Amino acid sequence: MALRVLSVTQNMRSFTRGVNLIKRYKSALTVKKTLLNIPATQVTKLDNGLRVASEDSGASTATVGLWIDAGSRSENEKNNGVAHFLEHMAFKGTAKRSQTDLELEVENLGAHLNAYTSREQTVFYAKCLSKDVPKAVEILADIIQNSKLGEAEIARERSVILREMQEVESNLQEVVFDHLHATAYQGTPLGQTILGPTKNIQSIGKSDLTDYIQTHYKASRIVLAGAGGVKHDELVKLADQSLGRLEASVLPPEVTPCRFTGSEVRVRDDSLPLAHVAIAVEGCGWTDQDNIPLMVANTLVGAWDRSQGGGANNASNLARASAEDNLCHSFQSFNTCYKDTGLWGIYFVCDPLQCEDMLFNVQTEWMRLCTMVTEAEVERAKNLLKTNMLLQLDGTTPICEDIGRQILCYNRRIPLHELEQRIDAVSVQNVRDVGMKYVYDRCPAVAAVGPVENLPDYNRIRSSMYWLRV
Repeated sequence: MALRVLSVTQNMRSFTRGVNLIKRYKSALTVKKTLLNIPATQVTKLDNGLRVASEDSGASTATVGLWIDAGSRSENEKNNGVAHFLEHMAFKGTAKRSQTDLELEVENLGAHLNAYTSREQTVFYAKCLSKDVPKAVEILADIIQNSKLGEAEIARERSVILREMQEVESNLQEVVFDHLHATAYQGTPLGQTILGPTKNIQSIGKSDLTDYIQTHYKASRIVLAGAGGVKHDELVKLADQSLGRLEASVLPPEVTPCRFTGSEVRVRDDSLPLAHVAIAVEGCGWTDQDNIPLMVANTLVGAWDRSQGGGANNASNLARASAEDNLCHSFQSFNTCYKDTGLWGIYFVCDPLQCEDMLFNVQTEWMRLCTMVTEAEVERAKNLLKTNMLLQLDGTTPICEDIGRQILCYNRRIPLHELEQRIDAVSVQNVRDVGMKYVYDRCPAVAAVGPVENLPDYNRIRSSMYWLRV
């Protein structure tokens, strides 16, 4: 009897283990199915080379936009600022719509129309109800093809942009990053600001705007992206109707190589209460195989703000040191990518007397990352990176932006499950390898604004980019 009970008990344990294994298997399948990028991103190329990419989630709202492979990097010293100027002129009326008509039409739809310019891309997008997608696409197509570019509107926007430039000057983070690009990519298009210098804004005219459109707004350099309640086949038809007559570019766009120069720029201003400092090494481009390990390394360094909790319990070494020793008010690590280059570094805000100590801790963390980063740290960074990527895709507009950017950068949308696998494949050795390749014993670019007297000179900063140890 005892043997029979024992046998039944063992059978029950085997059955329970089997049920648990089935549950775990089903759970893994559910996660895998979630990450399979369902609904899929569909991509179609029109006869003129324009690409249409969309993801239909069946939502009641949608975001559609035009992603153009041209930004301030496509400018020269004489017309620097023209791409951003064009963004401002886009909503000032077209051949068949006055500015008032355009604004009323968008408001009556309950839609939101917006645009922005970066160093490599210009974007025009609209968020609307799903049923209004055809009208939104037609308005966007009208804006980029038939903008009136009237002299009176140009003069009005010139003063608006000059006022915007004054506002940007008060945003010290923007100022520091502009200085960082200017010194890191000096003498190249990436060193130019997006808004352009004041003298250019005062002289840009209709001919400059028209020349830029005719040169860069080619079908093969444009992506029509959509997300939310968007039917792909209908979006392709709408694109063909509204954008099918856009001229196709015979040659691919030229990418001027932008060399990185280890150097520094300091703007000392003791009237400011805090020092704003950015230090970066040259990273890699979007399509480089080192991009994912560098993203993991960037996440590992992390970000921190004094207003956050945590203190001594922060997982990031640099965050713990910053909290315990009161090194800074905030810091954030960044990995800014372009087509063929990038900036990998950190930006921090600190009290004037803490500049040297904070920079010492930053560089110590970088050297540790290159030589002795641990398995646990890398695993934490990988999990955090995957979580952040998924959280950023919350809503139709972020998804639409992700589609448009990835089609321009990779010529495809990387599925989430593939991205997860690529992140999971990063090992401790990969992180150390990219650290040794891009960070260790490399000349950094430094930009500092404010009371920065206590920031070590460039030679000392450079000498801390490696360790001499026996």
